[in-house]
Amino acid sequence: MRAAVLHRGEIVVREDVEEPTPALGQVLVQVKACGICGSDLHFARHGAEMLALGKQMEGLASLGAPAELDLERDVFLGHEFAAEVLEIGPDTEAPAAVGQLVTSLPVLMGMDGIHPIVYSNTVHGGYGERMLLTAPLLLEVPNGLPAHHAALTEPMAVGLHAVNRSGIERGAGALVLGCGPVGLAVVAALRVKGIEPIVATDLSPARRALALTMGAQVAVDPRETTGWEAWQQAGGGRPLHVYEAIGVPGIINDIMRSAPAGTGVTVVGVCMETDTVTPFFGIAKELQIQFVLGYDPMEFAQSLRSIAEGEIDVAPMVTAQVPLERTGWAFQALGDPEEHCKIIVEP
Repeated sequence: MRAAVLHRGEIVVREDVEEPTPALGQVLVQVKACGICGSDLHFARHGAEMLALGKQMEGLASLGAPAELDLERDVFLGHEFAAEVLEIGPDTEAPAAVGQLVTSLPVLMGMDGIHPIVYSNTVHGGYGERMLLTAPLLLEVPNGLPAHHAALTEPMAVGLHAVNRSGIERGAGALVLGCGPVGLAVVAALRVKGIEPIVATDLSPARRALALTMGAQVAVDPRETTGWEAWQQAGGGRPLHVYEAIGVPGIINDIMRSAPAGTGVTVVGVCMETDTVTPFFGIAKELQIQFVLGYDPMEFAQSLRSIAEGEIDVAPMVTAQVPLERTGWAFQALGDPEEHCKIIVEP
């Protein structure tokens, strides 16, 4: 079968990838749509650094996954997908029948352990014609939702998780720093929760416009009006929660220096570099800062329902749909925020 893979920093299309075969508890699916995630873009450029940082971390539970990733071999990517069920593995009950459109948490369970469907030399991802999924984790796509919208379940669940973990409630307002796909997912989740005002900042006019479309009341260029100035004008004396969705060094310290006393801060932007903060800012203001990652199964399912039932319209975020052979072009095109937000690969 065909699949786009990462090979020594470049996206190439292989024509002879081995066909996957479903085992006990698994299903074989035909990928209909797969969104390109910012983490995929970052891994393509900085995979070695990401792996090195992962080796430094302690305290994470082992999932029983096989050997470490080899960047000299082809790496399968693609974890924002919707697919059609082709075959159900032996002695396996699945919540979806052959022919149905599904999505799933990007996790493949097998007799040899639990494999995240993110970056792998062996586990196929969504940038290929077919892949394996874990039968109990399947969610049938409801309401005739098209595959290229259902594929955004995963990134929108990231925003929902950030909002849930922040504990924000009606009566408080939000400042979202960064309007890439993650920041937009946060804005959408805040709107569904009934939070207002939502103030968003981004350097890109196109992404500021998307933030307003997704539910922000105010979107400003921080070079002209800082988020703090915009918040003072829009938020009055309300409690504030800040969502950091930029992920570059210096942002967290700036938030700590500028935020009102008692502000809650949720860091959802992934910074891969060493950063420096001034603890005195946080101590003097009694700031609450938390870091979040991913989502839980209930949030993933809720994200799908919100899209399928029209609570969240993801259509404006999809700026291109491309065939498999244009995956490499898409990785390059996403470097321009004025042109693209979310590109969907359709193998």
